[in-house]
Amino acid sequence: MIEDDRLIASSIAQVLREAGYAVDVAYDAIEGVRLFEIEPIDLVTVDMRLPGLPEGGLDVCRRIRDSSKDVPILMLTAIDSPASTVLALDAGADDYLTKPFHIAELLARVRALLRRAPRSGVSDLAVGSLRLDPATRSVERSGHRVELTAKEFAVLDYLMRNAGEIVSVSELLDHAWDSNYEGYSNVVQTYIRYLRRKLALPGHTDPIITFRGSGYSIPVDA
Repeated sequence: MIEDDRLIASSIAQVLREAGYAVDVAYDAIEGVRLFEIEPIDLVTVDMRLPGLPEGGLDVCRRIRDSSKDVPILMLTAIDSPASTVLALDAGADDYLTKPFHIAELLARVRALLRRAPRSGVSDLAVGSLRLDPATRSVERSGHRVELTAKEFAVLDYLMRNAGEIVSVSELLDHAWDSNYEGYSNVVQTYIRYLRRKLALPGHTDPIITFRGSGYSIPVDA
């Protein structure tokens, strides 16, 4: 998500994370393009008016389209005019939603864009015996389907995207919850316990390693 208003960004990110999506946030056009280039991104939401590039969100769309024809782009903007919609779509956006909008409509459009995205744009994650499909939000371990809640899915998604690395509790909080989350302090530990219970299989080792004082990791051969 690329949105320069931090309050709006925080609110939308929280809604998306509660729906089970992993969300990275950039607050200007340059940062947004850089984040797209270094992170595996399945969908981009971008504001029309952004600092950092001359034409803000339009320039972001063009730069993303220069490197990827497949990743869906949703323009989220307060500018409600046919001319602006045409500019956004011509710049590479796939959809255009005017602020303020209903959360249900935002989530429906995100689901629709992900459904229409080519499989190369929304790739499965495979780490050892684990398989995760971001588009269908399904998880398997050694061929066995694992039913996860939205939060469990978001935590596992982030750990798998960073397989082999130690992911800190603060990173998981920022990824699966809002960055200003003020709930109980052991929430990550609790969800790791839920995941371990659901991912457990006879004859298989625990796929999640705890590094006390540092965080958690899924090894590449989990």
